[in-house]
Amino acid sequence: MIAVAQQQRPPDADEDDGSESDDSDEVDDRLTKGEIFEVLRNQRRRYVLQFLKQDDRPVELGDLAQQIAAWEYETTLEGVTPEQRKRVYTTLQQTHLPKMDTSGILEFDSDRGVIEPTERTRDISVYLEIVPGREFAWRELYLSLGAISCALVAALWLEIYPLTTVSNLGWTAIIAVTVTVTAVAHIYHERNMRLGHGEQPPELSYGER
Repeated sequence: MIAVAQQQRPPDADEDDGSESDDSDEVDDRLTKGEIFEVLRNQRRRYVLQFLKQDDRPVELGDLAQQIAAWEYETTLEGVTPEQRKRVYTTLQQTHLPKMDTSGILEFDSDRGVIEPTERTRDISVYLEIVPGREFAWRELYLSLGAISCALVAALWLEIYPLTTVSNLGWTAIIAVTVTVTAVAHIYHERNMRLGHGEQPPELSYGER
């Protein structure tokens, strides 16, 4: 009976099974946003990605720990003490790098002490465009601009002096320029706060302004 059942299978059954398996693997290969943010909500893990995105090549754990310690303690590579480096080195080796390796965000060879970037390393910055805790209140700003614009329109409709000394076209131009300048500032701010932008992590670059 088993042999008969096998013979009655459609000729393309094996191909269908392979395609379904490939589709399943492709779905499983993706990380959800929740999984990504769970990994990246830690500052030290964001520093790891910052370092990898600069060179996009395999790095040794010792070099990585030295640079992250310099960032965290706001000093130079030469100014990092052995205790500071060891503290960072240990947590990276035992906690952060294994977690990121499991998620496929990087490859960590614990035996050799080597970290290698993956495709996810290069693509993951889209999920962390703004550093948590450093985001400017752009929503509130745009809401305020909208409220001021509505109030201005109402005042002009009621012909309240001295607002009427400027023509409606003049006020329209002022509002348009204000919104445009705000939008440009918003874009510039986000680009500078992206993970991998510049030589320092966004947290440090932001603090220098």
